[in-house]
Amino acid sequence: MKHNFKKNIIFQKYEITRIKRENKNGYTSKVIWFTGLSGSGKSTISNMLEKILFKNNINTYILDGDNMRSGLCSDLTFSSIDRNENIRRIAEVAKLMLDAGIIVLVSVISPYRQQRLLASNILGKNNFIEVFVDTPLHICEERDPKGLYKKSRSNKISNFTGIDSLYEFPEKPDIYLDGTYSLKENIKKLVKILYTNNVIFFST
Repeated sequence: MKHNFKKNIIFQKYEITRIKRENKNGYTSKVIWFTGLSGSGKSTISNMLEKILFKNNINTYILDGDNMRSGLCSDLTFSSIDRNENIRRIAEVAKLMLDAGIIVLVSVISPYRQQRLLASNILGKNNFIEVFVDTPLHICEERDPKGLYKKSRSNKISNFTGIDSLYEFPEKPDIYLDGTYSLKENIKKLVKILYTNNVIFFST
């Protein structure tokens, strides 16, 4: 009986579609999904990319992992089950923004390959661009912008990715960025690839 309610949910279609929004905007909406360890540079790179896109009149929004956990996902822990639910919720929000004609920048560790596959399946592979910011753990620890590695090493927090929780490196990311390179170098490479693949129509 408790599952019958789904039979009464009927998806409502509206006249203003994603295609109409994209035609009005002059570009195709996409989800650019940044993955990597804490301190890898995901947020810094996504922030700079958004500034460039914004300057070129492209509607954007960043879905940041910590920001999502402070609101929509505040009821979730860092267990593997809750991490999966966290990614599912973020992907579903990104899907709504995709339909709104926005280029969505997702900056979230998303440590497991299965999670990133889940996000890709929810969004559709043609809408999903996986960007792996590959920064060695020791450099992330040196940066430690939020002091989380120090807390993890002191056993003040647990299930921290890279220390006592696994990070599965993407095997074939759509875009690979070396996190040891400068922000300028990585942004230049990222914009060039997005331009070459007709995601954006300008280059730096």
